[in-house]
This record gives sequence, structure tokens and C-alpha cells, in this order.
Amino acid sequence: MFLGAANIALRLRSLSHFKNPLSRTLVPPYHASLWYSTSAQNLKKGSPRTSIMGKNNKKSRSTPPGEEYLLLPTHPDLVSLSTSESLTPNGIPTIVDTHTHLISTFEAYRKAYKPGKFENVWDFARGLYDGRGIEAIVDVWCEAPVQKAVWKELADSALSEEDRKTKWGGLEYWFVMGVHPHEAKLYDDQVEKDILEAMSHPRCVGWGEIGLDYHYDNSPREVQREVFIRQLRQAVRLGKPLTIHTREAEEDAERILKEEVPKDHRLHIHCFTDSPEWAARMLDHFPNLYIGITGVITYSTNLNTSAVIQQMANSTHPNPSDPSLRIVLETDAPYMTPSNLYNFLTEIKSRRLPICHTAMIPWTAEFVANVAAGPETEGDQKASKEIWTTERILRIGRENAKKMYGV
Repeated sequence: MFLGAANIALRLRSLSHFKNPLSRTLVPPYHASLWYSTSAQNLKKGSPRTSIMGKNNKKSRSTPPGEEYLLLPTHPDLVSLSTSESLTPNGIPTIVDTHTHLISTFEAYRKAYKPGKFENVWDFARGLYDGRGIEAIVDVWCEAPVQKAVWKELADSALSEEDRKTKWGGLEYWFVMGVHPHEAKLYDDQVEKDILEAMSHPRCVGWGEIGLDYHYDNSPREVQREVFIRQLRQAVRLGKPLTIHTREAEEDAERILKEEVPKDHRLHIHCFTDSPEWAARMLDHFPNLYIGITGVITYSTNLNTSAVIQQMANSTHPNPSDPSLRIVLETDAPYMTPSNLYNFLTEIKSRRLPICHTAMIPWTAEFVANVAAGPETEGDQKASKEIWTTERILRIGRENAKKMYGV
């Protein structure tokens, strides 16, 4: 996903009178953010991405569920857990959201709820994440030109332990930076210089999201490939983990990654919806590659992501008592609200929440666990269910986030 850099700059100028540039409205919502549906084998053009959250429905756009429904309780599968290693004091497994767009999520929140309870991005993070087992987020900056004043203020506010405690409520804030393929045509020497500057920041843990998007072709494909290669070479030179965006570009993405990236480099294929066959080839070639799982796995129009989970669950570990998946959990917030969340929020009926946020990850983990366990018709379903639990998936996601980004 990406933010419109020109629109960000315009909004920043118009808000220059605010004492805190990260309070109230800062960044317009994603533009050109159409989504696509998937079949078992092929991606197909679908409805606008925002329709996932009901934004194309006039009633739900004008009357979103109450703001209180954003404050989620503990997932039912986690309520009975006792305190143990890798759990928070209240017994909830620790969560790392490996791909979120925090400023855009806060902006979408402020747009949906006027006036909202949370006045700035720190209030928003503390208010929604405190007590929900969220240990860390990896925020994604992928615009051109780079918005130095914004990203640096946010990153600098997480430098000291005291600031992380008082401003972030103990949340560990990390970020990655790169230029999204949609904006590849805007990539130049100055943009690269600004990204390189960000790479030296103590809270920067990777280069991304970068890649190829042949679905929209917002930048010419040749330019996308050139900019992708240019960014890969810089990231590899610096030893920075890579956050990769691919859409309907499997052949070129595979060729370029295998040509430019060492086999042992760390890669995160963000919001995976490509073919299971492509995933298998990439996982086989890159031993430190992880598949990013968002709430899109819960959508009935997407079968590919579930097929990848089943593929890994059936083949990655010879010992069924110690299963593992090469996945990381993410939101791609403010989009990708897990659809199974609404099985729990029955009070809001047919309405949909206007944003996704990091505290929703347990519902994605629940769906992943059910997929990994396999269909109910299998004879060993009960034993598989005991292995593949929501808590286990959260543990795997947390462990792999550390392997992938060192956080």
C-alpha cells in the first residue's frame, strides 16, 4: 500500500499552524487504493478495496459503528490462558504487527469519528493497543518524495525508553522505508538520499515496501523494474531486511529477487495473495523468507493465501507436536479488517468498522489456525485442532517477527 506524497505535502503545509503536526488530521487516506479479489489460481479485478469495510455503502459510510467498538476485548481463545513465557502479564501472547500504516490509520479514524476520542497518533496507539498484548509495530513509509518531517518526529518519539513508556504506552515503534511501485516514477537521487538517511535511524529495521505492481501499472513497468532493482541493491549493500510488494508480477518479481538478493537475505512478502506455487518456489530458494498474512486471508474471494498456509502446515515440519509456519502477522492497516471479527461483534449487525488496526491480529491468527488444522472431514481433525491454535499462531508470528526484523 502507499500514501500519496503530493497530497501529504499539501496537507502538511495547510496544517503548519498546528503545534503538533501529528495531531488531528495529517495524512489523507490512501488514494487509488482499489482492491482485487482472488480465485484459487488467478487474481481478478474486483470491487474497490474500500468496499471491504463498507465504504462504498452509503448507509455504512454515514453511520459507522460506534467508536467504542474499535476498543476490542481479549479474543475468546485467549481468555483462559495463564501467564507464561512470551505472554504479557495478563496472559495474552505478545503481538508484533509487521506491516501497518499508522498515520494513515489515524487519519482514517479521525475522518470516521468527528470528534474522535483520540487527539493524536500517540493517544490513538495507547488507547487501542494497551492491554491487548501488542508488543511492537513496524510502520511502513513508502511515498515519494520522502516526508522527512513526519517520519522523523514519529521515529524520534520512540528513541528513549521513557518516551516509549509515556508517549507509546510501552509499545515498541519501528519502521521501514522505501518507495512503493505505484510511485516508482517519482524515484530519483534525492528520494534515494532521503531513504538512505532514514536507514541509519535506530528505529529503522528494513527497506520497503518495494516491488512490482502490474495490476494498476501506476508507474510504467520498465520504471518499476529499474527502481525495484535500484532499491534492492541499496538494501542488500546495507544488509537491511526487505519488505516486498508484488501483484500480478510473479515472473519478473521472482527473476529479479533471485538475481539481486543473496539466498540468505531476510525477505517479507507482504500481504501475500499470489499463487501457492510461487510461494513454494520462493520459500524453497530463500530460507529466510516469510509470508505476510493479513486479514485478507479471511475473505471468501481469496483462496490463495489459505492454500499457502495449508501447503506449509502439511510440509514444513516433520514433528506434528512442534509445528511451525514461515509466516509473519500483519494488518496493512487501515485496510484488511478480518471478516471473522464480525462473528464476535454481533451487536453492530451488518455495519462494518471503518478501519483495521493492530489489535485485530488475533482474529487473523484464529483463521490461520483453522486453515492449518485442515477441513473438518479429516479423521485427525481433533488432534490437529489441538496443535493449531490461535495462541500457537500468535507465538509463531511473534517468533518470526524477531527472525525477520530483529524486533
